[in-house]
Amino acid sequence: MQLLAGGGGGRRGEGAGQRPRLLPMTAFPFWPAGSICPDGPWGRKEVFCWERKPALNGKRVKRAWVIPPISVSENQKRIPHFLVQIKSDQERPGGVIYSIRGPGVDEEPKDVFSIDKLTGKVYLNTMLDREKHERFRLKAFALDLGGTTLEDPTDLEIVVMDQNDNRPLFRQAVFTGHVVEGAAPGTYVMKAEATDADDPETDNAVLRYSILGPESGAAFAIDELTGEVRTAQAEFDREVVGVYNLTLQVADMSGGGLATTATAVILVDDINDNPPEFTEKEFSMEAPENEHGAVLGSIAVQDRDLPGSPNWLAKFTILEGDPEGAFAIRTDPLTNGGVISVVKALDHEEQSHFELLVSVQNQAPLDPSAPKAARALATVRVQVQDANEPPLFPENPWRGSVNEGAPPGTEIGLFRATDPDTQQAQLLRYAPAPDTAGWLHVNPDSGLLLARQTVPARSTFRHGWYTARILASDDGTPPLTATGTLSIEVLEVNDHAPRLLPASPVLCSQGDGLVLSATDEDLSPHAEPFHFSLAAELAHNWTVRRSTHALLRPQGEAAEGLHVLPLLVRDSGTPPQAREQLLNLTVCACDAGGSCRARAAAVAGAGAGLSFSALMIALGSAALLLLLALLVAALERSRRRAQRKGLLGASLDDLRDNVFNYDEQGGGEDDQEAYDLNQLRNPDRFPPPSPRGKPPRRRDAPHSYALPEPPRRLPACPADIEEFIHEGLEVADRDPSVPPYDTALIFDYEGDGSAGGSLSSILSTEADEDQHYDYLQEWGPRFRRLAELYGQ
Repeated sequence: MQLLAGGGGGRRGEGAGQRPRLLPMTAFPFWPAGSICPDGPWGRKEVFCWERKPALNGKRVKRAWVIPPISVSENQKRIPHFLVQIKSDQERPGGVIYSIRGPGVDEEPKDVFSIDKLTGKVYLNTMLDREKHERFRLKAFALDLGGTTLEDPTDLEIVVMDQNDNRPLFRQAVFTGHVVEGAAPGTYVMKAEATDADDPETDNAVLRYSILGPESGAAFAIDELTGEVRTAQAEFDREVVGVYNLTLQVADMSGGGLATTATAVILVDDINDNPPEFTEKEFSMEAPENEHGAVLGSIAVQDRDLPGSPNWLAKFTILEGDPEGAFAIRTDPLTNGGVISVVKALDHEEQSHFELLVSVQNQAPLDPSAPKAARALATVRVQVQDANEPPLFPENPWRGSVNEGAPPGTEIGLFRATDPDTQQAQLLRYAPAPDTAGWLHVNPDSGLLLARQTVPARSTFRHGWYTARILASDDGTPPLTATGTLSIEVLEVNDHAPRLLPASPVLCSQGDGLVLSATDEDLSPHAEPFHFSLAAELAHNWTVRRSTHALLRPQGEAAEGLHVLPLLVRDSGTPPQAREQLLNLTVCACDAGGSCRARAAAVAGAGAGLSFSALMIALGSAALLLLLALLVAALERSRRRAQRKGLLGASLDDLRDNVFNYDEQGGGEDDQEAYDLNQLRNPDRFPPPSPRGKPPRRRDAPHSYALPEPPRRLPACPADIEEFIHEGLEVADRDPSVPPYDTALIFDYEGDGSAGGSLSSILSTEADEDQHYDYLQEWGPRFRRLAELYGQ
């Protein structure tokens, strides 16, 4: 196969515009397989040479072409563009059919190349982009008209030559860097990087960096090969220039080709090289009295460092003038000023003026290169305003005491307050709180506590203490009130004499004696221990001895029976209270359990029986209960008689033929009004009527008829129910006034002589003209609607 080189078959950049030349196969010697091809006519080993194929069965085989790559420039605009011609030396009389296959022909991207099947010329059909496809590898085929392969497929490689059609691009539009104030020359700042899509092996992708401006950009330098930006001077002051905006450029073809620009923003980082200073040497403020947390004002400072940074934020300290720590100062993050507030309530009467010495410094340490501050100290003068303060009870709570039962007007104590503003108590007014008891009175001018009423007993108070609140108000503007608490102890007074307990004891004749006890309404120490003593005339018969308790014993043998002993009981109060009482002592012989025997109990009972007044009270109570029982029985009997009386009992006429109860249809077995079915269920529950009593009257029987004779007896068991029913039927049959028990009630019977006729006539349209329903008005409100519908 022969190859005719076209315009794109030479070296890079050399094939354009040259005429194609015929390269016959005889122009090159034969070389063994695997040997190096000789230099071609252009001085490079890229021309055609033979390749010896291995012999098959000792026979010599044909050698094929090895076609070097064909170069074509990208962005070729003359389309279609001839590349190369392929021609087989095995042409036969019928001709040869040429074809190519591979990427760019029948594979993606398709239809880039084509071949004239008769002449073997290969054409480029579209513009190429080296950045998308650098080369194409095709297969060339030679067939006869019958489709037989004349030669083995030949590799055809097409290389796309690069053109400088892509600008270099920075990796980002804006580069950001930082440099510290006072940085030395040559300090690294940042690196600007760019890329180029052209062939990196050509000059089309050789980049160069530069700084275009502005004039302030002279403070920085850029490496033209790497794009690194560094400082070119040492005088960087953020307070003078805080931000540098540079325009960077990158160009290919070693700086002489296509170019692109980007922006570099370089921020100068702040250092604390400017100390904060007060704007004034002295500041004046006013503070309210008795207010906690009040803000007094702010003191202004100035700092040239970066606002918001620790190099700019101020920190204040109160050095002098506040020994009690009543003031605090904080930094306002927006203005950087010092805000002074009160953390402890101030008292104008105690101290009305303060002079605070305040210092300021930054939160970050000051740089050694910073100058000394001119106004780092300031004086803050604070004047405390006078305000009306509430009264004050020096002793709160106040404690006092008063005897129980003390008469009205008794002085309890003096509970007074002072005014911190005037220190004059006479300007105050006193009043008890609304929940104060009525027996306590407070003098409104002096605060003297008095008993308005008799002081209640100590036992009425919890643990004997009474707690109340007293209000003290001044005459300021506005008036203020203070509340004081007073605790008054109500003291126990010995105002009750003791009483024997019990007053009528029992003493066994063979016992050791009687233990005496008493009770006292007073509390300790005005109660126990109690002291017992006998009258002098009884001292020779009875004795009272006291060891751990008082023991009453007869001297000798006491006669059985009731003994009345006058006994004097005295408590231990101051002064002591005593009471003489009669002790009704019963002496009896006791059994082993300590109880009086029957005879002794009878004697004791006779002596200690009920009195006449108690007996009369008991009899009166019994008579009253009996009278109430009789009254209840009479009321019940009267109610039953009223129930037996029928609604038509007062009438002597029998109205059964004129009145029908159409609205009573019975309630089944639960209906007990007209017929009692319980007698049919269980007749044993109902006893036979008394021979002397009257049989019960039926509700549907008129009162003008005599009652029939009742059945002789009630059935004794359910088996006799049939006989009982027959007897009832016979009685009913003999009574002409009532129907028998088994009479069926006809509820749909309307009676005779009705002017309305059948109710079905209401629905008849034929008889409406002949009927008159005005009489329905007389039937009552239930028929009034019918009269309105069908009447005239």
